[in-house]
Amino acid sequence: MGSLEFAQARLSARFGARPDALAWRRIEHLRDLHALVDAARTSAFHVWMAGIGPMSPPHEIDRQMRAHWRHQVAEVASWMPEPWQSAVSWCAVLADLAVCAHLARGGRPAAWMADDDIYCDLCEGGAAGSRPAPPGGTLAPLATAWAESHRMGRAWLREWERRLPRGALDGTLLREVVRGIAAHLVDFRNPATRDGETLRRALAARLTLLFRRAMLDPAAAFIYLALLAQDGERLRGELVRRAALPGLSLAA
Repeated sequence: MGSLEFAQARLSARFGARPDALAWRRIEHLRDLHALVDAARTSAFHVWMAGIGPMSPPHEIDRQMRAHWRHQVAEVASWMPEPWQSAVSWCAVLADLAVCAHLARGGRPAAWMADDDIYCDLCEGGAAGSRPAPPGGTLAPLATAWAESHRMGRAWLREWERRLPRGALDGTLLREVVRGIAAHLVDFRNPATRDGETLRRALAARLTLLFRRAMLDPAAAFIYLALLAQDGERLRGELVRRAALPGLSLAA
């Protein structure tokens, strides 16, 4: 059984072990996937690298990154007090929302989706048109959004709120975290936005400040996972760009 004290100690250690600006600069200046993989395996990025090699194609990199995300979410959930574990565990499904939205609106399933144990049942049917909602399992709570795929994120949020302990969002630090991420998403989706990286950096800085305020607060788990998700997204971009476009200049 987890506890806030144990969770805080583990989260603080993991927060301190995240890649810093120097670690990012070191991998961003490497020109090929082989060099990047070697450097990442022996640095703060190692938690994402099992199963990813210098010959990994983009979809395999994606699959491994999703698996590592789910594993790390499950680990954080195991540290938390039992009333919080369900809501933390649900964060793992964030890695699946884009695929679910694509299939829910009748998008053609890619071959790698049909080969994925989590998505294969959702790929049934013709090449186009509606696809079956999740009948059960981890993704079942998203079935309510299948008729309106643009509401997939809202369906995820409703389920997350349902899993929270009663009163968890009543004027707490967690509410501030939710509002901050929601505001970031609004800005990020604004068609007028031209510099997404500046928005990402601003969110990371805000989350870092909130994490330092969250001593023995359950919100620390969600703040840490939000920062971890940013790290994973950024690393995935570095890996996939080199795997998919090996000749592309780093300045592009």
